[in-house]
Amino acid sequence: MTTPMTDIEPKITTSNLNLYYGAKQALHNITMSIPRNHVTALIGPSGCGKSTYLRTLNRMNDLIDSVRIEGDVFLEGTNIYGPDVDVVQLRKKIGMIFQKSNPFPKSIFDNVAYGPRINGIKDKRQLEEIVERSLKRAALWDEVKDDLHKSGLAISGGQQQRLCIARAVAVDPEVLLMDEPASALDPISTAKIEELMYELKSQYTIVVVTHNMQQAARVSDFTAFFYMGELIEYDLTKTIFTTPGKKQTEDYITGRFG
Repeated sequence: MTTPMTDIEPKITTSNLNLYYGAKQALHNITMSIPRNHVTALIGPSGCGKSTYLRTLNRMNDLIDSVRIEGDVFLEGTNIYGPDVDVVQLRKKIGMIFQKSNPFPKSIFDNVAYGPRINGIKDKRQLEEIVERSLKRAALWDEVKDDLHKSGLAISGGQQQRLCIARAVAVDPEVLLMDEPASALDPISTAKIEELMYELKSQYTIVVVTHNMQQAARVSDFTAFFYMGELIEYDLTKTIFTTPGKKQTEDYITGRFG
């Protein structure tokens, strides 16, 4: 299964990607191209491989001892599983926002400044500029600008998730991976995260895993449907949700299974 025909330049391409947890194969020959500066949604029932696939894109699966990967993942032509790849630098380029917001037990300012500081930026004025810019990009600045020294754990769940997005963009990534970023949030906070995805795609390539079909339809330009570790169908979101090419996709979209 390959990418839909499109004139959009791919940012990430996976080729014949297989992943094993020990003897169990979790991904089967995933070949797809993720377009630059668009939102690509990964949908499918629980355990279908979509989060596993997402984690292959910045080598988060390296942290699991039993994982073995075959095939290639290219970021603009560079194989991220090549022997010379610096994984720390890779994860700077490909940031990740998790299902459960995970601010550090530090101030809002220090949460956002953490990455830039690790990367050697010490100048106070420069850090202040990065923090303000990142919080603005995450649509959080106006809500916290007078409380930057308040703990990141003391703000609401929706604000914490946007703080994690600000922390991710503070190191100027090229790609944002989002693993069900709004699943634990109330409808108002969810709407803010969705609006944010729409705004951020002009600056970043975004890949989002979601169980929420309506959310995928609202926020994404392209949608990939996974089932039992296989990529069943991948196309423009409008096509997937109105005229899917595979019966399995149609059954999932219409609630007949999954």
